[in-house]
Amino acid sequence: MLRHLPNPSHPDLLVGSENSDDAAVWRRPDGNALVATADFFTPIVDDAKIWGQISATNAASDVYAMGAEPLFSLNLVAWPKDELSLEILSQVLTGGQVAADEGNWVVAGGHTVDGPEPMYGMSMVGEVNADALLTNGGGSSGQALVLTKPIGTGLLATALKRSEPEAISAGGALNEIYLAGIQEMTRLNSSAAKTALRVNASAATDITGFGLLGHLHEMALASGVSASIDIEAVPLLPGVVDLVENGFVAGGTERNLDFLQPILVGGSTTERLIFCDAQTSGGLLFSCDSVAALDAVNELNETGHFAAVIGHLEPQNPGHITLSR
Repeated sequence: MLRHLPNPSHPDLLVGSENSDDAAVWRRPDGNALVATADFFTPIVDDAKIWGQISATNAASDVYAMGAEPLFSLNLVAWPKDELSLEILSQVLTGGQVAADEGNWVVAGGHTVDGPEPMYGMSMVGEVNADALLTNGGGSSGQALVLTKPIGTGLLATALKRSEPEAISAGGALNEIYLAGIQEMTRLNSSAAKTALRVNASAATDITGFGLLGHLHEMALASGVSASIDIEAVPLLPGVVDLVENGFVAGGTERNLDFLQPILVGGSTTERLIFCDAQTSGGLLFSCDSVAALDAVNELNETGHFAAVIGHLEPQNPGHITLSR
């Protein structure tokens, strides 16, 4: 997530990073700023159109996390044309267009290369008033933390890779969490960003590859505060505890937890793994006044979100996180 770090070569360019994704914000003379970012990955579901929609939704997430609105995007594709038909690629691109139509941005073109495995995503350009820009370094002690989507998409993706296709069918072991996960991964963070801005959120990030605790750690560290999380308040996809207990934990999630162990207090191993779950197209996490946080949650849940106040920021021990009940 972006921090206010001016580029020495140009004072109007702010740079930052989140996971392996680089994002930049360019301040314009008219008081607005352009947000540029890119994201792409291999398939996480078998349905080509849904994969395309998830990938595009995920690519837009960094833009929304900064309080910006997407303007246009370029498709980024690697495709093994001798192994997969171009008709399947057409379905992927259709899914990306579905997300763009919902988010009201233009898919202006793109670039395709031959590759050993399929990959798809988008480079994105958005716009925001520079004074309204959200970063992950603006949190203050005493503020509440709002999470706008349930956790568990990484566990779901891992379970899908290791299970038979029938598992997502009606009555299958993964049917309920699959349907819930698809709904969340294709849900744009547009409404969440607008709500965060309306309630005067001072810090925000989207929850992706570092998991809830990884991105919260970055936010708390950048803000010079610590955080306390109410374990039972965190919304989860249905059945995620069973997925952890059945061993469907990705290596990236385990690495997240290994890195964060020194700054964590409380919580069981299962709870820590769930909260470190590497998310795809996760929700926003933002901090704001406690009363405003309840207002934000009510507004979002009325629009179909599963948002919740999950904790608060505290003074001292910057970056540390306490898990409690």
